[in-house]
Amino acid sequence: MPRNTQILLDNRPRGQASPDNFRLVVGDTPALRDGQVLVRHHYLSLDPYMRGRMNEGKSYAACQPLGEVMIGGTVGEVAESHHPAYAVGDKVVGMGGWQEWSVVDGDAPGMLRKVDTRHVPLSYYLGAVGMPGVTAWYGLVRIIDPRPGQTLVVSAASGAVGSAFGALAKARGCRVVGIAGGPDKCRYVTEELGFDACIDHRAHGDLASMSKALKQACHDGIDGHFENVGGYILDAVLLRANAFARVALCGMIAGYDGQPLPLANPALILINRMRIEGFIVSEHMEVWPEALAELGGLVASGRLRPRETIAQGLAAAPQAFLDLLQGRNFGKQLVKLI
Repeated sequence: MPRNTQILLDNRPRGQASPDNFRLVVGDTPALRDGQVLVRHHYLSLDPYMRGRMNEGKSYAACQPLGEVMIGGTVGEVAESHHPAYAVGDKVVGMGGWQEWSVVDGDAPGMLRKVDTRHVPLSYYLGAVGMPGVTAWYGLVRIIDPRPGQTLVVSAASGAVGSAFGALAKARGCRVVGIAGGPDKCRYVTEELGFDACIDHRAHGDLASMSKALKQACHDGIDGHFENVGGYILDAVLLRANAFARVALCGMIAGYDGQPLPLANPALILINRMRIEGFIVSEHMEVWPEALAELGGLVASGRLRPRETIAQGLAAAPQAFLDLLQGRNFGKQLVKLI
């Protein structure tokens, strides 16, 4: 069995996360038992939710235990199998974590799934045709439930979730406005992803300025919003929301370092009779087949052209993750492991 390089959570961050919160170790990979599969990871996914898991305290899921391999989605290839459903060479997606190899129970629900790479690149199963894409699909279809011609807004529009949201919303005849950081990302959002407009939050860094920009971009108000960030951006959206607007609340990255994120004017929720619903996509596995089928079709047809930022080697994962939290990535953040 191969030697395995892993990154563990060594200690919990106080405020901003740092490279010192992680520890790289090398150890032996255990021999396979009946029903298990050995997977060689090709790519590791880095996602904002991981920052919340590093904290200790009440959340929607158990915190990341200290001294254990950091949680994370992976794609790779079966290197050895003691399970009849998996053969050597199968391409698979799972939750292998921050390590080069994983031993997986082939019968464990949601831990391993074979994927087809004939029309969709393997890495896309960690982004556009994976958890981020299904997150966008659920928030759009099951919470916002838009009608053709309605105006929708999404924060972090150039990222893995935001880009998928835009393609899905445009396919439903909606007007889509993105919010992203910097002119390059905004150009990508409009010119390559096909959004109708994109607002640079770096140029509109406070509530008054963002609200004015949203008013100019959303002439008929906002009917639906997909929130990945929180803070003043959500406050600005509430100011421009139409009656009966819907908000799918997926992430609050502005508060992952522990800062409170109070709403400036929560009365607008009542005044506009708004629906705001938070969700965790792993609690809705029943929608994954339908969502993945649509997302795969959008990628194969070229209507969804996701970008990726790829760090090289497992040792680069901590800094790449910290850069992701600061918005320094462009599109889906991955770590290439082979």
